[in-house]
Amino acid sequence: MDRLLPLIQNETLKIWKKKRFYVVILVLLVLIPIFTYAQMKIAENNQKNFKDWRNQTMQQISDYQNALSSERIPEEWKRFRRIAVQQLQYYLDHDVNPRSPDGVSFTRGFMANSVTLFYPLLVLAIASDLVSGERSSGTIKMLLTRPVRRWKILFSKLVALTLYVSLIVVASGILCYLISGAIFGYGGWTMPVFTGFVINGSDVDSASVHAVPQWLYVLMQAGLIWFSSMTVAVLALMVSVLVRSTAASIVTMMAAVIAGTILANMSSSWTSAKYVFAVNIDLTGYLAGSPPPIEGMTLLFSLITLGVWAAMALIVSFVVFTKQDILN
Repeated sequence: MDRLLPLIQNETLKIWKKKRFYVVILVLLVLIPIFTYAQMKIAENNQKNFKDWRNQTMQQISDYQNALSSERIPEEWKRFRRIAVQQLQYYLDHDVNPRSPDGVSFTRGFMANSVTLFYPLLVLAIASDLVSGERSSGTIKMLLTRPVRRWKILFSKLVALTLYVSLIVVASGILCYLISGAIFGYGGWTMPVFTGFVINGSDVDSASVHAVPQWLYVLMQAGLIWFSSMTVAVLALMVSVLVRSTAASIVTMMAAVIAGTILANMSSSWTSAKYVFAVNIDLTGYLAGSPPPIEGMTLLFSLITLGVWAAMALIVSFVVFTKQDILN
C-alpha cells in the first residue's frame, strides 16, 4: 500500500499535466452555451405558438397520432411514437410538465442525450493512451524498471482513470446547471419526474410508474452515466494495453463507440446485437421509459452486459500487461 499511493498520485498528475481534462472542460464550456441558446429559442417559439405547456403537449400528441396513419413512416418509428403518445398522455393526465423550463430540467435533458456518444468521446480523450502513450514516448521502460509489481502500475492507472471519469460526469452536470440556470432559472429541484415505465412491444405498462423529485432523478441518471462511461474507459484501457500506437488506440475505440451507436439504431431485428457493449450504453433511457434498442432488453440486462464486458476487459488488460514483453 505504501508504494501504491505514490503510484496513484503519479498517474493522476501525469493525466493532469497532459491537459486533456482542461480540453474536456473547454469543450463543455463551448457546447453547453450553444445548446442553452438553442433551447432558449425553442422555448421562446413555444411561448408564441402555445398558451401553456398543456396545449403544446396536446399538439405534440396530435402530431404523433397523425404520423401513425401515414404509410410512409416505417413501423419501427411508429412504435416509438405510440410509446411517446402514451407517456405524454400520462404526464398530461397527472398535470406535470415533462419539459419544465429550468436549469435542472435542462441538465437532465443534456445528460440523457449525451450518454451514448458525447460522454464516451470525452472519456476517450482521457483513457485512450494511458499505456500506449507511454509506449510511444518511451516512459513505460523507465516505469517498469522500478521495483514495483506490474499489476500495481496498471491498477494505479485504473484508479486515476476512475477519478477523472467521475470528474467528467460531475463537472458536466455542474457546468450545465450553472450555465443553463442563468437563462432558465436555478429552480426545478423538487419538480416531480415519472419513472418506472415498462415497455411491452408498442404498449406502455404504467403500473410501476412513480414520481421522484427531479434532484433524485438527476442523481440516478448521473450514476448510470458513470457506470456506462466507466465501461467505455475500461475497454479503452484494454485497447491501450493491446495496441502500441496511441493513434490506433484512439481510432479503434472511437470506431467501436460510433459503430455501436449506429448499430443501436438499426439492430431491432438482430437480437444477438443486444450483447454488444455499445448497444447497452444508454442506461438512462430505462429511467425515462424509452423503448430499448432491441425488444426484451431491460436495465438489469444492460447493467450485467456492461459489467461482463468491463470485467473481461480488466482481466485481459492485467494478464497482458503483467505477462507480455511490452518493452520492445
